[in-house]
Amino acid sequence: MLRLFRRNRQEERQATEQAVKPSRDRWFGRIVGLLRSPRLDDAVWDEIEEILISSDVGVETSLRIIEQLRERVKAGQLDSPDAVTDALKQALTQDLSGDFEGLLPSDDGASKPYVILMVGVNGVGKTTSIGKLAHHFSESGKRVVIGAADTFRAAAAEQLEILGERVGVDVIRHAAGADPGAVAYDAYQASKARGADVLIIDTAGRLHTKSNLMEELRKIHRVLNRQDTSAPHEVILTLDATTGHNGLVQAKSFNEAVNCTGIFLAKLDGTARGGIVLAIRQELQVPILFIGTGEGMGDMAPFDAEDFVDALLAPV
Repeated sequence: MLRLFRRNRQEERQATEQAVKPSRDRWFGRIVGLLRSPRLDDAVWDEIEEILISSDVGVETSLRIIEQLRERVKAGQLDSPDAVTDALKQALTQDLSGDFEGLLPSDDGASKPYVILMVGVNGVGKTTSIGKLAHHFSESGKRVVIGAADTFRAAAAEQLEILGERVGVDVIRHAAGADPGAVAYDAYQASKARGADVLIIDTAGRLHTKSNLMEELRKIHRVLNRQDTSAPHEVILTLDATTGHNGLVQAKSFNEAVNCTGIFLAKLDGTARGGIVLAIRQELQVPILFIGTGEGMGDMAPFDAEDFVDALLAPV
């Protein structure tokens, strides 16, 4: 069973609002103004559609949402600017919502450690996201261990050790070039021996070929599964929000290889194309669990579809 850990709901809303500010200022805030036009004619709908597409929502999703709204306005179901705006919010929220309950091991006697496998290509912010997750769980009183199973990238383990010291968690590592599966095994055993609640395993983002990379991930997955048949309990894919649709092809490869259960969307505060959140959810059908809202260890928030949409469509 999972439950959602929130430090402070108001703080989470504020962090989300700050992260989407570039997107709201450049794109989505304009939609609110357009929906208050005295007449919602074809020109207005076309402009709203263009804004959605330009913000990386995606063509298919944008066309579908606009067509639904136009039909409801034409049928007289939406008779005021506020009603149309609320309908748009509902449509976007519905696209982003799922049956996700939240990510945190509960205290109901479930087996420990709760194993999280982090995957993603190099450069997307995976290492920093691991540090943020470790900090996030530590704040809730959970004991965390990090396994440095990216043994192929130079200085990957060293970076994790630095983050581990900052956050106050143990990091299990081997020498550079060691077998990643062996690191995962030792990290699990160390977590078990130390009574850790959460084990976060880092993985390589690039090997010689894509097939090599995916086979290594499958191997780590099998090693963890032998220790606990329910592990890994989560496979979180880290995506860089600033890469937009370019990151979706890579994301699909990871999802096919290890069946990702959630997404950590890093660097959301660094892009004005926040519509990529909808494209990711629709393309991958994987829930977004966390968003990166800044550079500090505490700069992240559990993803909340309603808060996200409200922040996007707040008046500028």
